[in-house]
Amino acid sequence: MISNIHSPDPLLERAPQLILDAVTGSLHEPWRWLANGVISIVMILAVFGGLFAALTLAERKILGRVQNRPGPNRTGPFGLLQPIADGIKTMTKEDIVPRDADQLLHLLAPVTLLASAFMAFAVIPFGRHLVALDLDSSVLYFFAVGATTELAIFMAGWASHNKYSLLAAMRALAQLISYELPLLMSWLPVVMLSGTLSATGIVAAQAGWKHGWMPSWHIFTPWGFAGFVVFMVAALAESNRSPFDLPEAESELIAGHLTEYSGCKYVLFFMAEYFGMTALSGMAVTLFLGGWHAPLPALEFIPSYAWFGMKLVALLLGFIWIRATFPRMRIDQLTRFSWKFLVPLALINVGTAAFWFLSAGWSGPMQAVRWALAAILVVLPFVLMGRRLSAGLAPRTYRYAT
Repeated sequence: MISNIHSPDPLLERAPQLILDAVTGSLHEPWRWLANGVISIVMILAVFGGLFAALTLAERKILGRVQNRPGPNRTGPFGLLQPIADGIKTMTKEDIVPRDADQLLHLLAPVTLLASAFMAFAVIPFGRHLVALDLDSSVLYFFAVGATTELAIFMAGWASHNKYSLLAAMRALAQLISYELPLLMSWLPVVMLSGTLSATGIVAAQAGWKHGWMPSWHIFTPWGFAGFVVFMVAALAESNRSPFDLPEAESELIAGHLTEYSGCKYVLFFMAEYFGMTALSGMAVTLFLGGWHAPLPALEFIPSYAWFGMKLVALLLGFIWIRATFPRMRIDQLTRFSWKFLVPLALINVGTAAFWFLSAGWSGPMQAVRWALAAILVVLPFVLMGRRLSAGLAPRTYRYAT
């Protein structure tokens, strides 16, 4: 955690750091550094472990309401203890491993996937003084750690000693690699305009207000809005969320590369998926939504970590809403959408960001021209490539039995 005990910020803002300093302040280096690291790890595990439990319950409740059913409502008041019951059930289930499977890799695959998801939280600035590891290249670290997901999924398919699981793992890798490229290119404009790979530096670049009230977040620019949309769509695919949940489609693939997993190991994959979704949402808040900055000057008295938490929860609820709304795509639609639509859009958006940077000195009426040209660079390719993508596929004719 970043220590700044003499900061002029309000007491509530500095409370987490003051508590940490009170606990470890009497220790000598390097023991204090070690204690701070251990406490940071424990807090990340506790907070996001609790968020995982709450998110699973909220998702089941929301999906139930959308589908006109009550959802979990029997375990505890209003079903609030359902996550605890699910945890006990999965912990007591038998762990069945195929006889010919690679025992070590079969165990390491879910552990590797979960560890990489947890490591991604280390560089996300959750508040003004709340970041476990403040690296100069923290954004690069975040996506490098996320790339180990492909390795873990291939390990799961290979270790199962099942051709079905191996083919399903290759299918999942095709999806992850396809959407890794637009995901990476979507944040390049942010780095270009901010001039840093540091997550805290990117948040600092979004400080201040335009016209005295409008936040200087990247999403409030044409290139920032386009980059945010591309980032979130790619994040849906990277975290295997609907409508991109083909790697684990229960109705078609019987969990795909997870076919030979059961009990606690299966739950580790499930947890890693939610942690990855949360980490990507946190990075989206950092890159495009101003991080922990308040949306209005009058609301800055609210602690920064509260604003970050509200933005994070809003994006996570968006993931749930999308799952309840859109049907699953076919694999050919999924890959075509990435390579023929998202990747070109992300590339063009890099050029749009370059134009925005070079025209920063325009003033007066030229500012309106700047916005208009940047909007055209965003909207025109979207319309043209969208029509080309759906050419020959629409409109559809539906016939019903009478």
